[in-house]
Amino acid sequence: MPRIVGVDIPNDKSIWISLTYIVGIGKYTSKQILKEAGIDLSMRAGKLSEDELSKITQIIDRTYIVEGQLRRQVSQNIARLRDINCYKGIRHRRGLPVRGQCTQSNARTRKGPRKTVAGKKGVKEQR
Repeated sequence: MPRIVGVDIPNDKSIWISLTYIVGIGKYTSKQILKEAGIDLSMRAGKLSEDELSKITQIIDRTYIVEGQLRRQVSQNIARLRDINCYKGIRHRRGLPVRGQCTQSNARTRKGPRKTVAGKKGVKEQR
């Protein structure tokens, strides 16, 4: 398995698909990187030479924020929103949808499983 930017990418897949295993690189970005490196899209990842791997690695290091650095940046952005108490930060803190989605009937992914609240018991009649 070739190792690019600290991530093992699968041998048996096309290189443009294999690059999408790196966090922060999608299909479009992958194709742009390979175009800049001058590598055929249909080539398998296991058949790349060391020179081609180093070209890809240099392009990614020079141009893109990926993996740990990207995760850290996203978590810092969310922490900043929480600290300044803006609307989005409050939604993050409460574990509710952040981008304006309806929450009355949906949003189970963010809210988690239902928490049933017991109803009030009726008052028994006195004899």
